[in-house]
Formats: sequence, structure tokens, C-alpha cells
Amino acid sequence: MSEVRKALVVHAEEAERVDLPHGGGFRLLADARDTGGAFGANRLSLGEGAAGAPPHFHARSTELFHVLDGAMRFVLDGRTATVAAGGLVSVPPGTPHSFGAAPGSTAEVLVVLTPGVDRFGYFRSLGRVQHGLETFDALLSAQDRYDVHFL
Repeated sequence: MSEVRKALVVHAEEAERVDLPHGGGFRLLADARDTGGAFGANRLSLGEGAAGAPPHFHARSTELFHVLDGAMRFVLDGRTATVAAGGLVSVPPGTPHSFGAAPGSTAEVLVVLTPGVDRFGYFRSLGRVQHGLETFDALLSAQDRYDVHFL
């Protein structure tokens, strides 16, 4: 992208929060429009054993997960991996994956998608779906827009 970018600083208290019913939620840190398309980032908190995302893939972006606290369980193209705090997972474009907090554990994870896709709207919609305020069909109709393709 030829767009000129400026340094970005997001303080914790400035990050929009999208609550999830299991007590966790998203902290929306940077959307693609904030980074000139370089990346998008959010911090995801998951309650004990909570599901994070059903099987899906990204056609255009690599997704990086850095586990900050607790433990995450990933299914990566059919292979299961449990990753504890300090661990990192990188999922290349086209790779089917799902994730959640490991059984018996909560999890905090920094998620970065690069190149970035404006996905804050996706996370807001996902929060509404999780709380029963919107149907999952709302997400299905926006798969190309958010580069989240459900299997």
C-alpha cells in the first residue's frame, strides 16, 4: 500500500470492548484503516474452556496468535495443538483452523491479521450473535467482506 502511515498508539482504556457471554470479550486495538492496511489487532479474553471460533479460514491474510495468559487449544488443518502462555501460533492464508480456551483453562490472546482487513464490524456482530441479538446468518453473508470463510 502506498498510503502514508503514522505511528499508532492505543491505550488500554481507549480500546473498544465487545463483551462475550462467558465473561470474556474482545478489545479492539487496531483495524486495517488504522494501519494503512498493514495489519489488524485485537485482544481476546476467553472464559474457562470457552470456544473462540468455529472452523474457518482466511483467503488473503495470515493470522497470528500470541497467548498472553492461560492456554489455548487450536485445531490447525485437522491437527490439534494446545499452546500455553508465551506461545505463538501462525496460520497462513487458506489454512482451516478453529480455537478456544483449553479445557479447564481461561485464555488471553493477542490476535494479529496481516495484511489487515477492517474487521471491527465483524467482532461487533459476533458479540451480538453470541448474546442472541443477531443470527449467525449475519456473519455468513459477510464472509468475503471480513475474509472469514466458515467451513
